[in-house]
Amino acid sequence: MPKTAKPASAQAAAAAIAAPEPAWQQRAIDRSTQSVRLRAAKRVQRFLSSARDVIAEKGSIEFTVQEVVDRSKQSLRSFYQYFEGKHELLLALFEEEMDLAARRLRDTASEGDPLVRLRAAVLLLYELSSHGGSTVQPLFAQLAQRLMLDHPEEVSAAYAPQVEYITSIVEEAAEAGLLRPGRPRRLALIVLQTATVSAGSGLGGRQPITGEEIWEFCLHAISPDEIVAARAAAAKPAARSRRS
Repeated sequence: MPKTAKPASAQAAAAAIAAPEPAWQQRAIDRSTQSVRLRAAKRVQRFLSSARDVIAEKGSIEFTVQEVVDRSKQSLRSFYQYFEGKHELLLALFEEEMDLAARRLRDTASEGDPLVRLRAAVLLLYELSSHGGSTVQPLFAQLAQRLMLDHPEEVSAAYAPQVEYITSIVEEAAEAGLLRPGRPRRLALIVLQTATVSAGSGLGGRQPITGEEIWEFCLHAISPDEIVAARAAAAKPAARSRRS
């Protein structure tokens, strides 16, 4: 059978699709899309900031979506444009909190030899994870246990920057001969969990465990005794010179 010729309108439409967009048209579309994305990002951040304020006031993650909507001065309809529900909002908050913690780690533990940097990282992790600390991370550490049931991949991804940074420091310490034999990544996970879980447990009563005590525990666990003793001996003259 002979092929049926396409109508002229269909041929024109096909040619229009095949032809590249003019540069001016692509720029106009990009500007329009960028403007929409910027407005959406601002609205989402208002929801996140409002939820963070509600959590800080209550000292709990037990809040309602309506409370967040009222605080943000936006509509419930707008909320559901960006979040499927409260669980998705909490996951977004958790991811944001972990990202902030990773940035602070990189800023705080960036100078000195590997063990100096690791000490700074442990002290910061302990502070961030302690009740009454400078963030609401302890609440989100509790939340992580719930989220792990339904969103294990997202929670692991949120923790990944912290894990990778601590691992990089521990690997440097291993290369410098400052660690006991073992797998650096496993040692990094042990250090990270010791700092965060110990801080979040709230044990200790009238004499709570301190960040320095946690660091000393980690140091003796991962470094040979002779390394720890040599560093302690070198620190004493430096401490005396600072006092004099």
